[in-house]
Formats: sequence, C-alpha cells, structure tokens
Amino acid sequence: MFAKAFRVKSNTAIKGSDRRKLRADVAAAFPTLGTDQVSELVPGKEELNTVKLYAHRGDAVTVYVSGGNPILFELEKNLYPTVYMLWSHPDLLPTFTTWPLVLEKLVGGADLMLPGLVVPPAGLPQVQKGDLCAIALVGNRAPVAIGVAAMSTEEMLTSGLKGRGFSVLHTYQDHLWRSGDKSSPPSIAPLVVDPADLSDDKESVQVDPVLQGEEEGNGETALSEATSAGGQDQDPTDSRTLQERMDELLQQCFLHALKCRIRKADLPLLTSTLLGSHMFSCCPEGHQLDIKKSSYKKLSKFLQHMQQEQIVQVKELSKGVESIVAVDWRHPRITSFVIPEPSPTSQSVQEGSREQPYRPPDIKPLYCVPANMTLLFQESGHKKGSVLEGSEVRAIIINYAKKNDLVDADNKNLVKLDPVLCDCLLEKHEQHTVMKLPWDSLVTRCLEKLQPAYQVTFPGQEPVMKKGKICPIDITLAQRASNKKVTVVRNLEAYGLDPGSVAATLQQRCQASTTITPAPGAKDSLQVQIQGNQVHHLGRLLLEEYHLPRKYIQGLEKAPKAGKKK
Repeated sequence: MFAKAFRVKSNTAIKGSDRRKLRADVAAAFPTLGTDQVSELVPGKEELNTVKLYAHRGDAVTVYVSGGNPILFELEKNLYPTVYMLWSHPDLLPTFTTWPLVLEKLVGGADLMLPGLVVPPAGLPQVQKGDLCAIALVGNRAPVAIGVAAMSTEEMLTSGLKGRGFSVLHTYQDHLWRSGDKSSPPSIAPLVVDPADLSDDKESVQVDPVLQGEEEGNGETALSEATSAGGQDQDPTDSRTLQERMDELLQQCFLHALKCRIRKADLPLLTSTLLGSHMFSCCPEGHQLDIKKSSYKKLSKFLQHMQQEQIVQVKELSKGVESIVAVDWRHPRITSFVIPEPSPTSQSVQEGSREQPYRPPDIKPLYCVPANMTLLFQESGHKKGSVLEGSEVRAIIINYAKKNDLVDADNKNLVKLDPVLCDCLLEKHEQHTVMKLPWDSLVTRCLEKLQPAYQVTFPGQEPVMKKGKICPIDITLAQRASNKKVTVVRNLEAYGLDPGSVAATLQQRCQASTTITPAPGAKDSLQVQIQGNQVHHLGRLLLEEYHLPRKYIQGLEKAPKAGKKK
C-alpha cells in the first residue's frame, strides 16, 4: 500500500477527547495489550498527531504519529500497527517467517507467496483467512511487514504451501516507514522452545503440522530425541552431548551452504549474510541452529576455525564487518559432504526462496501535458498533467488537425497552423513566418514540447511512473594514483540491478579488485569501481547476460581497442 509515495492531506495535533477514543479503539483492536501498554502507545500529554493522506492507489488512510514515528494507521475503519509499533510489541500479532531475500520484493509492493515461508519446528501459527499477521525474517523476531492472511493455516498446509499467502499492507523501508526516523529493525532473538521445558507428556509438545501425516513411529522418535536432548541439557554431566550435537549441526549447515548455495560470483559475502540467508535455510526440519549452544558461541570464532582448516578465507573488508573472500570448493570436507535428503516441505520452501535470474524491466517513454499546451489536448478530454504514450499523442494531433479542417487541400502532407498550434508548437520568431508544417514535424515538435516521463515495469511488480527521462547506466573511465585507470559504472539501481551483485560478478570475471561507493551528487545511489579498463566485460554482462537495450547504456565506446593494452 505504501510502496510508492503518498499525498498528505492534513497533519493536526490530536485532541484530548480523540485521544481517549483512540485509546479505546486500540484496546478493542488489540486485546492482548494491557492498559499500561495502551497508555504508552496513546499517551495523555506527549505530542500525538493525526495525518490524513492518500496512498498512491487513492486509498484514504489516517496515520497516528507519536514521537515522530507512525505507530498506527487506519483504513476503512480498521486499525493496523506499523513496524515501529511492532518492534516494541513483537508478539502482538501471529508471526510468520520468510527469507531475507524476499523482503526486497515485499518492499516493492509484492504479496508474500507461500513457497517463501519458513516452517519452524513448532509449526506455523494458527490463523484464519482475513486475520492480521506479522512477517519477520529468519534469525530475527522483529517484524518487517504486516499483512492479511489470504487463507487459513489449515488451507496453507493443505495446498502444500503453494499460492498467495498474505496480502501485504505495510513494510519496513516503504514510504510509511520513511516518514518516521528510518530506524532499522531491532535484533530480537527467535522464540526457541528450550529442550529443558519439554514435558514427558507427548501432547504438551508442539509438533510441526506438516509432519503430522507421518507415521506415528516417526513422530515418537522425533519426540523422544527432543526429550532426550532436554534431559541432557538439564543434567550438567551430560551437557557436552547437546553442545556436540550443535557443533555437528553448525558444521553441517555450513558445508551444505558452501556446497549448494554459495557461488564464486557471490564472493565477497558478508558473514552475517552467510548465516542469515544460507546456513539457517540449510538447517534440517525439526532442528534449530543456535550458535550460542555450540562450543564456538560466536559465528566469528567458528569461521576462524574453518579458516584454520583452509576451507574459507575471512577478511575484514570494512571496519568491524567480516566477509568470506575465498572458498576452497575442492577441500575434502566439502567434496565428501553428503547433502541430506530434503523433506517435501523444506524443498518447496527452498524453491520459493531461490533467487530468480535477472530480467530487465520494461521501460516505456511517456509524455505529460504542461499548462501551456492544455488547449491543444482539451478537445480529446485531457488536461494539465495528463500522461500519454507517443502513439496517443500522434493520434490526438491527427484528430485535431482533421476535426478543425487544417489539412492543406493542395498538399495532404502539410498541416495549416491555427492559433492554438502556433502558440503550442512555434518559437516566437516563427509565429509570423511559419504557416504550415509537415505531419512528421508537427508530431515531433509536439513531443518535444511535452514534459518527458517514463514507466518502469519490473517482472512481477506493478508499473511505476516517474517524471523526467530515465538516466542511462553510465560507464566512465577515470585516472587514479600512479596513472592507473579504473572503470566506474553508475545508475544500476534504476534498472533493478544490485551494485553489490554486479561488483561481485565483475570481480570474478575480470580478476580485478572492485569497490562500491556512494555516487557523487546522487542520493541513495551507489557506484561500482573496477580496476583497469573493464568496459568490454561490463558491456558483455549488461547486453548479453542481463539483456538490457543498448540505448540505456552510455560509455560502451570506451572499451579498449583490439591489440591495445587495457
């Protein structure tokens, strides 16, 4: 709903009587909140504002802002929490979990599909169709989105986790979130059932609903293992057994990720991404990866051990941030690793979370009617600000000329200019000298006078209209210290390309160092810098693999000529 910018109608401080009503509405909408918690959300004296706005699709929304952050929004008399509110109350709504890679799609306006769900050991939360739910990422309970369930939990499981699961209303990083202080989600540990809390009573243990159809013997085996682990955890003399199990699980997830999910093009890879996006997803059904319960305690210590075994190489590429920079895929530990057989559920989840190949956006040039050209377009029902395609503009010009009998009787290729056409299309010095124009010149002049715009449609997403002309991907060469050349590429984000992925691919292809820095003079945009003249490699990547039209790339002529040194 807030994937695109919204229009604010009003912003007013809320009155005392309205505060009391809002407090009552919040208590009714979220009955699990205590009186004190409701009073904290809707304080009696602190600043609290009501913002009325129109979302990009025209929905009228009321937003309640406290302390500079939107905490609630109201749509069609229904009250919804924002991510800012949920970060303080993470258990307010039933929470479903997805992969970090899915978040970008949700921010872009996509709904959450069921193959992207992560099924925890305790099973999915029980909800009915239409229930309000929170969505969090693997490894962090802090919600990053809210949505409405498109079906009940029972229907989700019956469908084999296929189809649309949730209609997403609001996400972290969308425009509603941007209207606040733009803080990031806090780190809230996932709820894990401590084995020590498991009872001997089989009915008190939550079993994954997906696995309920398995044979009774398998269920009892899984239960007995969990209870056994609990007993070992309680008995200090046997505590090492649980630790050893976690060490084994940690190494299994690590080797599984390296063998199946990480490619050379992914390097350098943040160690946090390795854990959150890859190792967690390689954890077998019914198990919970918890590094704190291993002998290593921390991921960095575990990776140091893996580096000593010469499986990976870890470097601190920026202060305090470690990355995997090299992997020895021929290492015996990797080559001899046997990939566990996936269960049907985990297989469908992996398929849903697998990164899709890049497909270029569809870019369509558009034209906006400015105030000084409204007379020419009003006969066809258009007004100032109307957005048209080139073919529509051409048809409107032709119809205008024919309707007003402006086609030259002696030469059908010429159009006589009436006062409206003169004012709209001619320069001042031409208005007393130019009386007729050829059709092509008439249309060309009209398109040049209209304000440029464009529509970008990424695969699987709603079209996005922007004013101005789309900036091409810009490739330049620059001199650095010791007269060394570097290749710099900008504006990748406009075409849905991740600068980090492009840099990693080029680093591998060119065997040259790459860096990512903020693009000068461009807000929230990054540029990729590659050592040497790599325009040829960059051109092949953009044209042949990403299939971007050549007209949207400038600087390809700077590639080194054959026989010359790069």
